[in-house]
Amino acid sequence: MLPAAPDPLGPLVAALAGRGLRIGVAESLTAGALAARLAAVPGVSAVLRGGVVAYASDLKIALLDVDGDLLAAGGPVQAEVAAQMARGAARVLGAEIGLATTGVAGPGPADGNPAGTFHVACAGPAGVRTRSWLVAGTRPAVRAAAVDAALALLADVVAEVEP
Repeated sequence: MLPAAPDPLGPLVAALAGRGLRIGVAESLTAGALAARLAAVPGVSAVLRGGVVAYASDLKIALLDVDGDLLAAGGPVQAEVAAQMARGAARVLGAEIGLATTGVAGPGPADGNPAGTFHVACAGPAGVRTRSWLVAGTRPAVRAAAVDAALALLADVVAEVEP
């Protein structure tokens, strides 16, 4: 039997730990898949504080301090909603970094956004960064793309923090 290959997220987890950064996750579109992906990495307990799955808008408001007027005006599929979710995750979970996902996995549109639209945000020591995407594919493929996009954004943010 061959030994298991190292997890490709291992270096990211090591970089978080080396910089003394802890992470909290807020998920809508990905419904826990992002936290689960991080939790699969050996040693992540040193940096992962936890996660909030807030699929419903009222939970985004109550748990993550997302602005209710923002949600009422444009729905949950907005870059600014992702940014507020990321800030809320960091605050609520006692972390230096908050990472968030929101979007429409499909199969149809929601709140005027086509399926495959998603936003990811990372709140860190230097502020909040967001990225927005529109990808084609099945519901699972869109959700997987959002997880990958969030992790790529996290890696970029962590790389900018001095060790």
